[in-house]
Amino acid sequence: MTSAPPATVGPRGYVVADLGGTTLRLGRTTDGALDTASVRRIPTEGIGCHRALPPQALQDRIVDQLVGELEQYLRSPHGAGADAVGVSFAGPLTKNGTVLAGPTLWGGAAAPLPIRDILTRRLPVPVVVANDITAAAWRYAATESDPFCLITVSSGIGHKVFRHGEVLVDDAGHGGEIGHWRVDPREDAVPCECGGRGHLGGIASGRGVLLAARRAADDDPRGFASSALAVPAAHHPSGITNQALAQAVRAGDPFATGVLSTCLLPLAQAVNCVFTAIGIRRYLFIGGFATAVGPDFIRLLGDQLTRLGCFGIDEPQIRDMLALGAADDDHCLIGMARMIAHTLPATAGTGGDR
Repeated sequence: MTSAPPATVGPRGYVVADLGGTTLRLGRTTDGALDTASVRRIPTEGIGCHRALPPQALQDRIVDQLVGELEQYLRSPHGAGADAVGVSFAGPLTKNGTVLAGPTLWGGAAAPLPIRDILTRRLPVPVVVANDITAAAWRYAATESDPFCLITVSSGIGHKVFRHGEVLVDDAGHGGEIGHWRVDPREDAVPCECGGRGHLGGIASGRGVLLAARRAADDDPRGFASSALAVPAAHHPSGITNQALAQAVRAGDPFATGVLSTCLLPLAQAVNCVFTAIGIRRYLFIGGFATAVGPDFIRLLGDQLTRLGCFGIDEPQIRDMLALGAADDDHCLIGMARMIAHTLPATAGTGGDR
């Protein structure tokens, strides 16, 4: 008797979404490849757009937006026939898919959000949820042979360590939130959107650097007036933007470069801490702000890290540890698709075996 040939599995299509503090992205992947023409980008209905609203109202608004956009996308030609949905979320999640906080989304304290349960009830296909940097790490796991630390520098700062096929994070959602490490213990330290003060993310994120640039322009009007930032800001510190700041750093403007360099010192301390604690030798940087600044971001961070020193390695080795990720904003979408393929059984039925 001959055995039957193994069943073939057709192309796996997933709808993937990345809910960030600034932008909600949705797209379609087939066997891990992102269809760039399918990607939609919508401003997130969170604290960035509605700063006056209380945290719980913002959380409710964001959930309504996410569910509505996914339902609409699944009905569109791009979403039709999807095998599963994956959502990456800018905040710590427990193993059972409950979001514990969303500082860059709704700011301060709100109720724990069982986002996987909500999406599972509302959507007709299996759902996988993950922290955004956890999802993004799966993109780079395909190309990085050694353990690595992925750090995003955008609206906030987050990180994840990927080692031996898994992201190192606690089942209760702890870990990977280095943006909320308190690097400035002063009582009047810079506030963080989570409600704390002196956190790394409030100082070295895109939003943190922008606030620092505006403060520096107020404190040093002469330096600001001679900076490349002055004209696009109409000579008002409040007119400085992240885009102009990144462009000025790329052009070598001393004022903008000085601001960024100062803000990167605590980020260099964070890298130093991770290296010293667990010996990770590879640090990849993604996120809108880091990508916008480009290679100068890595150069300035390397300057600060070499000044600090890393125990046991020399300057070339220190600089060699730092690199930019891909120059796009698709990290979470691509990584989420790979995470779904790793998480869901390969034989899951099209359209909704739960």
